[in-house]
Amino acid sequence: MIARHHIDTPIGPLTIELDDEALTYLEFGAAGKATPGGPAKGLAAETKRQLDAYFAGKLKTFDLPLRAEGTPFRQKVWQALRAVPYGQTRSYGEIAHAVDSAPRAVGGACGANPIAIIVPCHRIVGAGGWIGGFSGGDGCATKTLLLEHETPQPRLAV
Repeated sequence: MIARHHIDTPIGPLTIELDDEALTYLEFGAAGKATPGGPAKGLAAETKRQLDAYFAGKLKTFDLPLRAEGTPFRQKVWQALRAVPYGQTRSYGEIAHAVDSAPRAVGGACGANPIAIIVPCHRIVGAGGWIGGFSGGDGCATKTLLLEHETPQPRLAV
């Protein structure tokens, strides 16, 4: 059975879907009707707890069971994305090299990522630091917010 829950975050509502054993989907916005309780209630609460800690700057690595549907190539890319540390970025080309593919194919896999933030496709940028694309939330504006959250700039005293 699939359960759907909405989570309020500093970047707006997120919708998560879970089955009895794993998080299967995370979407920007409050999509569809939430499932009250359900068999995934404990995992939904843990997902919310970890997202809250992430947005509070207290969690750098998610520890949730995940089950993302995708081709073997996409699975390989998503695994490579999870290896990019908090606060760092990699280029589409670097990920392509790691999975023996092409940057454009990596971009397609990033765009198809069903578990954004937790599988951190926002950490993948174009050559030379160009922001690249982002299919979640408000697009590149949301990607920029997530990157800035992970790498806050020091404020100058006035």
